[in-house]
Amino acid sequence: MSERAILALGGNLGDRKATIKAAIKDIKALEGVEVIAKSPLYESFAATENGPDESAPRYLNGVIEVETTLKPGALLTAVRKIETAHGRVRLERWGSRTLDIDIITYGSLIKAGKRLTLPHPRAYQRAFVVVPWAAMDPNAKLLGHGSVAALAEDLQSQVWEA
Repeated sequence: MSERAILALGGNLGDRKATIKAAIKDIKALEGVEVIAKSPLYESFAATENGPDESAPRYLNGVIEVETTLKPGALLTAVRKIETAHGRVRLERWGSRTLDIDIITYGSLIKAGKRLTLPHPRAYQRAFVVVPWAAMDPNAKLLGHGSVAALAEDLQSQVWEA
């Protein structure tokens, strides 16, 4: 049995566009995962615990929709391996990185855990997630928050198409 999931990809170090493209290729190569749709890429200021940091390198972000037979934990393990393969080092929470891949939704699953919370608890606040997602799928809904396009409309000014 397969589920649809939304994954957000981004990074602000190195060749951001090449890294995201390579990561999507790696995701496509995962057994039990099929990439259904890709968003355009958007640029944004670095998100920190205290808000946007205009002095840090800018992020490039996009989202993809996948269909997968992997369970959520297995999908998380797989995308974390892809992050590591592309130079991701987990030293600080909100720090700069070559690649970040978040699972935003996994079907209609609601889950709160130490390792994975679904839907992603801050997705509705993040322009770099909802704006590309709305561009990819204008009819998308984020469980608990409604229309992704409506969320994106309110946050559009925080990102710009790359």
